[in-house]
Amino acid sequence: MAKTPMQQNNVTPSANALADAARAASKERGLPPVHLWNPPFCGDLDMRIARDGTWFYEGTPIGRPALARLFSTILKREGDKFFLVTPVEKVGITVEDAPFVAVDFRAKGTGDAQDLTFVTNMGDEALAGPDNPLRVERDPESGEPSPYVHIRAGLEALIDRKSFYRLVELGTHAERDGVSWFGLWSGGQFFPIIRSEELV
Repeated sequence: MAKTPMQQNNVTPSANALADAARAASKERGLPPVHLWNPPFCGDLDMRIARDGTWFYEGTPIGRPALARLFSTILKREGDKFFLVTPVEKVGITVEDAPFVAVDFRAKGTGDAQDLTFVTNMGDEALAGPDNPLRVERDPESGEPSPYVHIRAGLEALIDRKSFYRLVELGTHAERDGVSWFGLWSGGQFFPIIRSEELV
């Protein structure tokens, strides 16, 4: 395959070039098939996703939500690193926490028949369950919880505080490996949040 001018000159693609490539890829229905793309690495781009979900380019917030959404469709995770990829180029970006923020959710059903569908700041939707697990990390010093839900292909969303408070209201106790946990049911699976004994 012939090298692009950027690859020949060892120049990292610009945000505009990536946006153009993302637009071309998104003309098809659905998300671009980034899992099928394994282009050469072209360097790191000065792009960052803050913990609150804001996208920055060269230190400035990307003010157009549609542009940030476009970039999010070509986001790929490899190990602990994040990249924007096109069929011919791959650039590294910085993600402070999770690449998405779950800003809302819909609950259907109750108990072990409950389904929780999360909506991200980029407009993605994901039903929590075996394919999209929920998990909660707790700060070792403050004990502050950081809840996450898997969205797609190794990409997670940090669940915002207001949504987490609503989720806690839907929580219930269930036994797992002989231990009682407070947690959430969704998609036929129980996701533990905290040991029941810690709530006493």
